Amino acid sequence: MSKRLVPSMAALQCFEAAARHLSFTRAAEELHLTQSAVSKQVAQLEEMLRHHLFLRIRRRLQLTPAGSLYLTEVNKILTQVDMSSRYIMSYGEETEVLKVATQPSFGVRWLIPHLKGFGKKHPNIHLDIRNELEPFALLQAKADVVFFFGQGTWPGATCIELFGEDVIPVCAPELLQGQPLKSAEDLAEKVLLQSTSRPEAWHEWFLEQGLHSQHSYHGPRFDTFYMCLSAAQAGCGVALVPRYLVENELAEGKLIIPWNHAMRSAGSHFLAFSEHSAEVPKVRSLVDWIRKEVADSSQTHAVHSENME
Repeated sequence: MSKRLVPSMAALQCFEAAARHLSFTRAAEELHLTQSAVSKQVAQLEEMLRHHLFLRIRRRLQLTPAGSLYLTEVNKILTQVDMSSRYIMSYGEETEVLKVATQPSFGVRWLIPHLKGFGKKHPNIHLDIRNELEPFALLQAKADVVFFFGQGTWPGATCIELFGEDVIPVCAPELLQGQPLKSAEDLAEKVLLQSTSRPEAWHEWFLEQGLHSQHSYHGPRFDTFYMCLSAAQAGCGVALVPRYLVENELAEGKLIIPWNHAMRSAGSHFLAFSEHSAEVPKVRSLVDWIRKEVADSSQTHAVHSENME
């Protein structure tokens, strides 16, 4: 293996400060070094890179094209080192980081509200939650626990089904202008907001009612359900989304169901983790917490349904 070309952090800091101030003197003042020390660090860096990073013109510095390009890369490195260092400083010695990946809309609308209280019960577990549109983070070792929608088959992983879902059409009240729809066919004349992750959804929704709409694939397309909902609330059209995502908006009257037909989704929401991490305490803590939250939510919905009957 060839020797890595790794400049010292001191050299990178001296170069960045000098490039920012275009002055070795001011860079030295900022870094609490002598002017000659900064100049020497930059000279050694230029020798290593075999490129001049500065032009010395009439006692003033000017970045060369190579220097400007290198400054962009150095800024990325120093920013990452700073973030990583502050990241570690924010935890105690007993703290463990649990990396969680979730699809954006699920994370915002379901996962985050159901994590309330987790940190208080498990103060030594720090959750690092990231958005993933595709559930590959687990396989790439980027996450300890992954939430995803699908069939629950994943080689090398334990998948726990959380709940299924129904999808319903929703829109802003003003979109109907006070005139109820007479049939699902009338809905096809509206702008149908499309979700990139469920391209067949509108077609299947119409087909389930014995209808074939030529417009089921037409309409603005959005990466996430959250964006679809924002567009629906803004009056841009009708969104076809999982019911659990819009319960609050429906209760508050911000959105309405223009045609009351719910379609059961083919998949379910799952929680997954690598088979070898099943007994890792931090993973087990989150799994147990989520399973209890799902059970409590199911019980609450069951009581609510009974009261409605």
